[in-house]
Amino acid sequence: MSDPVSSDPRTAGGPVEQAIRAKLAEAFDPLELQVINESSMHSVPPGSESHFKIVIVSNGFAGLNLVARHRAVNQVLHFELDGGVHALSIEARTPTEWEESGGKTTDSPECLGGSKAG
Repeated sequence: MSDPVSSDPRTAGGPVEQAIRAKLAEAFDPLELQVINESSMHSVPPGSESHFKIVIVSNGFAGLNLVARHRAVNQVLHFELDGGVHALSIEARTPTEWEESGGKTTDSPECLGGSKAG
């Protein structure tokens, strides 16, 4: 597996993105961590940090169902979720699940909210 931070070209980012990355790295010791700011896909001002996709692979998810994994991530990021983070997409997998998927993630759907709703 790749180094969870240095090999990902999306490691730079604003203060919220950096805080998310640091907290998840500390809490889960991930083998893979991607924090993707998807705010630009939504009806928000440029430079916003309000919509994120998290891809995290950790042995800490072994034995946990999907809901428990999401709750664990949400608990670590409670400050950000109570603040300006409006949406959080989470793909939380074990190393075995990650390998079985070939390291593939799902694409985020297009935003239909705000001024884009028809």
